[in-house]
Amino acid sequence: MKLFATSYLDEDVSVLVATLLRVRGYDVATARKEHMLGKPDEEQLTCAVSLGRCILTHNRGDFEQLHADCLASGKHHAGIIIANRRSPYEIARRIAILFDALTADEIENQLVYI
Repeated sequence: MKLFATSYLDEDVSVLVATLLRVRGYDVATARKEHMLGKPDEEQLTCAVSLGRCILTHNRGDFEQLHADCLASGKHHAGIIIANRRSPYEIARRIAILFDALTADEIENQLVYI
């Protein structure tokens, strides 16, 4: 059982969110650090899966469909978190609350809105 969720920030999420989460002690990867800038959403999710991380994105439509496709095909992901566009400080605060409340196992294969 993985107790702590780790995250991967899609390129549409401010890198400031990553910094704010790291300051709080969370392990965060970004599309920039993983050399994934400009890659399609399917590849972003595949990268997050390969890293064992849930993905944080603002891209609701595409990732809702990717989540449905994963479930339909029996594939797994470490979680998809969709954030409304708001202050990076507010997004980081909400992610911290989520990660403090749920284990990585509880987020796995879930679509979560913050």
